[in-house]
Amino acid sequence: MSQLIPSHVSPPAPGQLQLIAEDLYWLRMPLPFALDHINLYLIRDTGGWAIVDTGICSRTTKALWSQIQDQLDGPITRIFVTHMHPDHVGCAGFLTESLRVPMYMSQTEYFASRALFAGAQGAGNWQDVQYYQRAGLDADTVTKLTSDYGGFKQIVSSLPLSFQRLRAGQVLQINGTSWECILGEGHSPEHISLYCDERLVLIAGDQILPEITPNIGSYSTQPDSNPLAGYLTSLDNFAHCHPATLVLPSHRQPFVGIHTRIQELKAHHHAHLDTLRKVCQTPQTIVEILPHLFARELNEHGMFFAIAEAYAHVNYLLALGALTRHEERGVYFFSTLN
Repeated sequence: MSQLIPSHVSPPAPGQLQLIAEDLYWLRMPLPFALDHINLYLIRDTGGWAIVDTGICSRTTKALWSQIQDQLDGPITRIFVTHMHPDHVGCAGFLTESLRVPMYMSQTEYFASRALFAGAQGAGNWQDVQYYQRAGLDADTVTKLTSDYGGFKQIVSSLPLSFQRLRAGQVLQINGTSWECILGEGHSPEHISLYCDERLVLIAGDQILPEITPNIGSYSTQPDSNPLAGYLTSLDNFAHCHPATLVLPSHRQPFVGIHTRIQELKAHHHAHLDTLRKVCQTPQTIVEILPHLFARELNEHGMFFAIAEAYAHVNYLLALGALTRHEERGVYFFSTLN
């Protein structure tokens, strides 16, 4: 198994800094979700400190960033965002605007963030409704899951009109040290992790997490997409990372054992795929599949992600030709191909 860092290295309290490696701070911001925190990082930069990810945009997070800045021996120089999800990009616009520093992000993640912030812009939601109906959800649940389009904007500040593009394989210089941008797919479209071979440190974002697995979902915006294939394939982009690399994830504890963890993540998804092959020997809807993928009871927030993850797994098997799909009265049924 991958090894978490020693238990005596406690996570930092909100608003506090924890030195996790030379010239590299670990900090945490609270989240109002079941996963109640996000890990953020500060790298010493020329003339100050570079931020990696920002937390959601809330009065609490803004106040904590003010506390953090008071403890630093130099100003914030720039902001790196691994991907578009609100707990990562939420405060990026606020910090960029207030500090007048550049924001770095991959192109797909930047424009996806702007699109989500803009909202439906008058477009109808019939495709969202259809997506959940095809999953086999009842009408009341479909209405609940398709009635709120302001969630992203409520916890994400306005994105800056300008950004510095991060690309796969790009090498950044941060205080004279080289950091490689490693592409991850599946959890988000163009996720960027930062790897420093000289220091054996990987700031992994959500692409590689300990103990839990990142959500891999086919959402209503791309219901027939195959993000799981992209996720499993892009894990191989980390093959060159040194075995002794300290992995700094966005959730839970930092750890060592990247290659072991990658194999665990792959095995987790393949186990789910094997389960679906067996379960779908009798035609199943997405709703009927959920208990076989998730042992816990799902609230509305959890249902949103679980439906997308179930779609992602059946779409992977459809692409392989291992499952077939047919529609009855507006609901999809998935069957193992014998």
